[in-house]
Amino acid sequence: MSLKNTAAQYGTIAKWLHWSVAGLFLAAYTAVYYRQWFTDQGTDVNWTALQLHLSFGVTIGVLVLLRVIWRLMNRQPDPVAGTRLEHLAAHLGHYALYAVMIVLPITGYLGTGVATEWFFLFDIPKFEEMWLFEWLVAGQLGLDFVTFEKPMDFIHKEIFGKWLAWLLIVGHAGAALYHHYVKKDDTLRKMTKF
Repeated sequence: MSLKNTAAQYGTIAKWLHWSVAGLFLAAYTAVYYRQWFTDQGTDVNWTALQLHLSFGVTIGVLVLLRVIWRLMNRQPDPVAGTRLEHLAAHLGHYALYAVMIVLPITGYLGTGVATEWFFLFDIPKFEEMWLFEWLVAGQLGLDFVTFEKPMDFIHKEIFGKWLAWLLIVGHAGAALYHHYVKKDDTLRKMTKF
């Protein structure tokens, strides 16, 4: 198995990044929904669930950055046979997924009013305490954190988090299963065969 992508399939690094980000997205959603549905505000377990969500989110942000760099540095496997419309839909779907993978961690970090205790190992300061907030948001835009936080939360939670991310994930998984079971091509195997 090659570390790099080949014409026939994705390499080990691309696969590891893909499945790590997928697993971390599931973990981040699990933590935030557990917090909302099963904990009371102000309790230790509520705080732990929040910190896990934030830790997963920061980790996703770092891995997605590495994933974008790796994608730019590597060839992509050859596309399977399909219509122009199918290829266009695949490209648009992938671009939309990348947008979600980039926007969710960024808006999550920018709109969080607490420091991230990264898996309880060390603290990552909240954006409000960073020089960029002071210079750009408070200084140049003249906004306080509460005013700045509202659109970040809306983008993170309402637009991307609640609906768009799930629609794209279900669509992506559905397309992979369609290729595997209906078209019977190697699309799914390119990302699952280790």
